[in-house]
Amino acid sequence: MTLDKIMSFPVVTVELDDNLKVVKGIFDSARFNHVLVVEHNKLIGIISDRDVYRVISPTFGTPLETHKDVQAMNRLVHTFMTRKPLTLRKTNNMFDAVDLFLSQNISCIPIVNSENQVEGIVTKKDILKLLKASRSKFSE
Repeated sequence: MTLDKIMSFPVVTVELDDNLKVVKGIFDSARFNHVLVVEHNKLIGIISDRDVYRVISPTFGTPLETHKDVQAMNRLVHTFMTRKPLTLRKTNNMFDAVDLFLSQNISCIPIVNSENQVEGIVTKKDILKLLKASRSKFSE
């Protein structure tokens, strides 16, 4: 099965000069764990919810919050994103994605075209949903 059949789209993206507050707001209101970073419509990075929680002060939003904690929310995306994420094309098959997930210990794969423009995203959860839906094919 090719990735165009299981990828999620459209994908939420941010730009290099967006800040941590914007990204946190996206994750707080969304049901996904990754946003892609684009510049001139081309993929240049990725941010996971774990990246966000790693850079947010544990005292942010609590009575112990300091001015420095609040100021950290202005930190720009390009300072904490993962650069040059591994990608696949929508014509790749799900086993290409599985190989990449297992060999690189990643949890999502951006799907891009030949010009590195985002077309979708595939996560480990997407693969698991596919397996669950195909359960009868794998039953003995």
